[in-house]
Amino acid sequence: MNTKITVAAIIVLISMGCNQEKNIEISSQSFTERELAICKNNKCPEVTINYVEVFGDDEVSEKINKKIKNFIFSSLLMGEDTIPTAKSIEEAATNFIETYNADKTQFPDMAGEYFAEITVNEIFSSEEHLCFEMRQYLFTGGAHGYGTTSFLNIDPKNGEELTSEELFKSNKEFTAFAEKKFRAAQKIEKDQSINDNGFWFENDEFYLPKSVGFTRDSLIFVYNQYDIASYADGPIELKIALKEAEPFLSID
Repeated sequence: MNTKITVAAIIVLISMGCNQEKNIEISSQSFTERELAICKNNKCPEVTINYVEVFGDDEVSEKINKKIKNFIFSSLLMGEDTIPTAKSIEEAATNFIETYNADKTQFPDMAGEYFAEITVNEIFSSEEHLCFEMRQYLFTGGAHGYGTTSFLNIDPKNGEELTSEELFKSNKEFTAFAEKKFRAAQKIEKDQSINDNGFWFENDEFYLPKSVGFTRDSLIFVYNQYDIASYADGPIELKIALKEAEPFLSID
């Protein structure tokens, strides 16, 4: 059973068009490979998962939890499959470990054990917006591991994901504004190519990552390794003060 660490994080949501309140409680959860039967008497690759689970309104919490768990399942997915079939974190972790065991049997001289570290944290909450930061780092052989950071923005009234069209008044106008911030941070003059510092923007045109993170004072964009630069360059982060971004936002 997952170890549960209850966090006092209760978000009061006012239902649209009525006075009924909905309470959603966000609780921190943790899981490791030591909880699996397959690892009781055998050495297993390390699997560490720290995430949040939503309780309260059944329909809303079910939608949010499904999105969070799908991220975890996808992170642990191995092989050629692209769509996870696991129904639980335990099953997804077991599949990851069994894949390692099969690979180790086939390649006994394989250097290094696989491992997986996955975290999902709530980083912003309001009556109309929740934002979760989702990180994963895996080593599955080779010269080094690989990790990503992404964000999930949710409408807490219905549990649906907020699209960029719902977050921003105009994606085009905000992207142009963000490019100025990126150029300033990377010391690229406005008349220079966006790739002059060695970046890999396709067609020499600036674009933002697919997801955006919200905190109380900033918008966060993370270009993961290989997105616009080499692995050695590491993740490249662009932060924009919330006050500066407010004129472009559709939500509070």
